[in-house]
Amino acid sequence: MDDKGYEISPWQLRWRGLDLEALHATESTFALSNGHIGIRGTFEEGEPRGLPGTYLNGFYEQRPLPYAEAGYGYPEDGQTVVNVTDGSIIRLLVEDEPMDMRYGSAPAHERVLDFRSGTLRRTTEWTSPTGRRVRIHSERLVSFTSRAVAAIHYEVEPLDGDIELVLQSDLLANEHIPARTDDPRVAAALDSPLVSDFAAAHDFKAVLAHHTRASGLRMAAGMDHEIDYPANGRCSIETEEDLARLTVAVDIPQGERLRVTKYLAYGWSARRSTPALRGQVEGALAGALETGWETLLKRQREYLDAFWETADVEIDGDAELQQAVRFALFHVLQAGARGESRAIPAKGLTGPGYDGHAFWDTETFVLPLLTYTVPDSARDALRWRHSTLDKAKNRAVQLGQAGAVFPWRSIDGEECSGYWPAGTAAFHVGADVAAATSRYLAATGDEEFEAECGVELLVETARLWTSLGHHNAQGEFRIDGVTGPDEYTAVADNNVFTNLMAQKNLHDAAAACERRPGLARELGVDDEEAALWRDAAEHMRIPFDDALGVHQQSDAFTHHAEWDFEGTPPEHYPLLLHYPYFDLYRKQVVKQADLVLAMYLRGDAFTHEQKIANFAYYEALTVRDSSLSACVQSVMAAEVGQLQLAYDYLAEAALTDLHDLHANVENGLHIASLAGTWMACVAGFGGMRDHGGNISFAPRIPPQLVNLSFRMTVRGSQIHVDVRAKTATYRLLSGEPVQLAHHGNSFTLDSFPVTRPIPELPIATPVRQPYGRAPVRRG
Repeated sequence: MDDKGYEISPWQLRWRGLDLEALHATESTFALSNGHIGIRGTFEEGEPRGLPGTYLNGFYEQRPLPYAEAGYGYPEDGQTVVNVTDGSIIRLLVEDEPMDMRYGSAPAHERVLDFRSGTLRRTTEWTSPTGRRVRIHSERLVSFTSRAVAAIHYEVEPLDGDIELVLQSDLLANEHIPARTDDPRVAAALDSPLVSDFAAAHDFKAVLAHHTRASGLRMAAGMDHEIDYPANGRCSIETEEDLARLTVAVDIPQGERLRVTKYLAYGWSARRSTPALRGQVEGALAGALETGWETLLKRQREYLDAFWETADVEIDGDAELQQAVRFALFHVLQAGARGESRAIPAKGLTGPGYDGHAFWDTETFVLPLLTYTVPDSARDALRWRHSTLDKAKNRAVQLGQAGAVFPWRSIDGEECSGYWPAGTAAFHVGADVAAATSRYLAATGDEEFEAECGVELLVETARLWTSLGHHNAQGEFRIDGVTGPDEYTAVADNNVFTNLMAQKNLHDAAAACERRPGLARELGVDDEEAALWRDAAEHMRIPFDDALGVHQQSDAFTHHAEWDFEGTPPEHYPLLLHYPYFDLYRKQVVKQADLVLAMYLRGDAFTHEQKIANFAYYEALTVRDSSLSACVQSVMAAEVGQLQLAYDYLAEAALTDLHDLHANVENGLHIASLAGTWMACVAGFGGMRDHGGNISFAPRIPPQLVNLSFRMTVRGSQIHVDVRAKTATYRLLSGEPVQLAHHGNSFTLDSFPVTRPIPELPIATPVRQPYGRAPVRRG
């Protein structure tokens, strides 16, 4: 057991012992979700708790955004994820004493998040203040196969003779949660955000329906139960506007148990009526009871068996990293599996961080993993973007541009950022959406999606660039006044990441219209417009400092004064909380990988020598005040031969939440960093690249690892890659033969495994990080 309380195990996250101070963190790490419903890992008894939370993807309350001074084009309203009706509560009284882990003692206690069963298990032996002893075992799931359903199996066993128990199973709306912001507008939005519409109960079942005050979204939550208790038990149920409670009072003899299976169902809509939502929830409950607990468990495991068959990453030589990688894969799956018509939030449904918003993180970090492992989920996430295209086009008109301007942060597709250098100037989001679209199409060959959504996404995002940019007197195509991924350099000219991603967007849009001329005509694209796209792409300005021999992150960036890293106290990180933005903007200091991210995603636009020089230069400036950075730095460190550094950064990305490296895991997990863990393994040490839809590998692993293997799916064919110190072996597990490349040499992978030697690694010149910001060296 390490100092965080987690035991290292390849397929589980286990916490032994009671540590109430750690609840804020473990409620996030032990959260369960299917992309539609999310339930934080709180104790069933309701208290003690850190930050309770039950979330429905896309369900939010609206609130006014604060501005010291208004400005044209500023978004007027924000959106905040709502903690909806909590169905996870099962209170227990032992001989009239509330079972509360703050009182009495717990000589044995453990919780286990199982990556293969998809459940959270808990076993506790509790001694009441008056000495009565019981053992509690619970297991809960949020179903991958029944999207609207969650369930809890709860057992109580007396340990020292017959005992009187009272169990209360609740549905609780508008539960009090600790204040998590000083903004009175947000506090007001979260203070009893749900207005009661309906409450009813019968037998063991209850349904509550509510709507939000400002956004007007409607939801319903229901519970039903199967109860196994002796004949002398008593049972009753009651409802109020915000509470439904089933009460079971029973005497349990020594050697017997009280068993309760609680089924939960949730539904919400912006359009459907309360009676319709009630019917939907009652139908889901009826289906769950018919299915039963054991079958729900079986289907959950079967779903995960199929996932691990296509997505597992195996690491031999670092047991903690193996656990962390599977933890990451499991939580990314939970974030995106059944979101379907909704976004994938930056925190998934594990907490209220970032107000529940989705960012460009989804397309750039999460969708590569899903595209090559669970492509249906990647398609659903892109369909959500397409469903918000009208809002993006309206935003473009508001900003005086053509095409579509996708939001920097949002829940329903409307821009929700009051930070205008990002919310207004981070135009790269459109290119990120386009890149994810092109990657998905190349990896799957999904012609139906291309016709219905893909071409239009590429066209409308391309139209933005020819509107936003211009040709200068030298014939260069410039995109001025934008913010790239590095928010410490805002509203700059010709950000390399933005320009290179826009260049790809323009080329891909023109190619898509050439493939589908009929659809292009329907979208109003003629030969002249496509030619304008190609011309802009061909003449895109990419700033380069000839004196230093490196690319400039944006025009004149390398001419700025360097930040005083040695004079910056460690406690002043992240810098944005301790220094004015104007000072950050005019200095050479990088919040997160920006040009380095461009070298990964657009590696085809750089020479190997440029990558080496650029990586060394920007490594010395990047402070990693964002969880999005370490995984990208790991990928590029591996490519330029810095294997130890790549290993260090992989561990940082993988352990961001398990070690709470940013001291904010209580607000939810960092889903993009978790997805970036896969990226660091597959694209970093696996060397996988997919430029132009061509899949290539250049694998190398650090000496600490015996081997690294992973699986991925390309156009329906499943491949397995096993990397060792001197060789890499490729296997086709299913599907048609695939054309691949290994360290620049092409080959066809068919029914026979292909083993290739790994070239000797050239000696790499050491690089440095900003003073005090080097990653922890991993042994």
